[in-house]
Amino acid sequence: MQNGERLNLEQIQAFLEASEEIQFEAANRQEVYQWITRALCEQEYWKQGRVVKGMLRRYIGKMTGLSRAQVTRLICRYQEGGTVRERNYCRNRFSNRYTAADIELLAAVDEAHEMMSGPATQKILYREFYDYGDQRYQRLASISVAHIYNLRKSRTYRQKRIFYQKTRPIQVAIGERRRPDPRGQPGYLRIDTVHQGDLDGVKGLYHINAIDEVTQFQVVGATAYISEAWLIPVLEAMLRQFPFRIRGFHSDNGSEFINHTVAKLLDKLLVEQTKSRPRHCNDNGLAETKNGAVIRKHMGYGHIASEHAQAIEAFYERYFNPYLNFHRPCGVPQILTDAKGKQRRAYRWYATPWEILRQVPDLARHLRPEITASDIERMANAQSDTQAARSMQEAKRKMFAELRRKKSA
Repeated sequence: MQNGERLNLEQIQAFLEASEEIQFEAANRQEVYQWITRALCEQEYWKQGRVVKGMLRRYIGKMTGLSRAQVTRLICRYQEGGTVRERNYCRNRFSNRYTAADIELLAAVDEAHEMMSGPATQKILYREFYDYGDQRYQRLASISVAHIYNLRKSRTYRQKRIFYQKTRPIQVAIGERRRPDPRGQPGYLRIDTVHQGDLDGVKGLYHINAIDEVTQFQVVGATAYISEAWLIPVLEAMLRQFPFRIRGFHSDNGSEFINHTVAKLLDKLLVEQTKSRPRHCNDNGLAETKNGAVIRKHMGYGHIASEHAQAIEAFYERYFNPYLNFHRPCGVPQILTDAKGKQRRAYRWYATPWEILRQVPDLARHLRPEITASDIERMANAQSDTQAARSMQEAKRKMFAELRRKKSA
């Protein structure tokens, strides 16, 4: 309809009575608002009485296709400002506490530490600021665990780092014949082997993973074969890397540990040896967990030839084991018992193995004679957590590059 806003009141009344079944709809909101402004001005809406205003509301609704409530709101807007205009929608938003630089710093920490869990990452961010004084971590030092996962989903984080997690294999449940009882004392080790794959019928090297049950102090070694002649030197070197006296040695029923040679070595050191018992799948769970969370995460699942065991053993002793024990937080389990007597583990405290060991009462009594707590403290404070992680990652990249060069040569 042309010039519909210029109809007089009699024409508007006749139009409304003759077009009850007709409904108009507009395509452009801006043009609709301009037409309503012209119609209200032409009819001098502010001067009309109640009956005429109601008729004009019905007429505008018929011409524009708007609801009665929306027409009333637009007329109120016209009366306030003399025109009907679109209003910009302002959404209420919370201010961003963490900047893009903070998210990129989180991505760098995750890259250095191989994407640890939220509580462990929270502990590292806290230590970087409060223990090592790095001012870049000031905001991240107080971040919650839940918000760490939120930031990992952000576009800035995904542009900085893309993380792919491989499917983990099902662990074989292995029991133990006698369960060690450390009674809160360090020195009771859980040990297991991890095989680094086969290629064309040729077996790869083996990782030896030893973890203290109380403090989670961890030492990893590598050997070309798990026969007695190859395993004993590596095992002796691993036991020397623990700062405390070894009192217990627990393994599964594999022949690499259940043999006379290993038993003789442990007997010489006055170490108690225990082995698996059937149908108790959680007894050696600590070692099985560390196999996947530490060794598989950093060394992968691919084949590594046995002739590279010496190079990997050197990497473990110089870079990897110090990083695990002084700069990688672990979850400390707390046993909770409900009213029915059912027990469950809660992980409310994350700390490095050295921090856990430092909490042991009368620590000096458990340490080896040639080692003091101040010596270990100096080693722990030589680098920050992320600096140690980056040094370890750089050494690992160089080591694998050298292994690839030897393989292609």
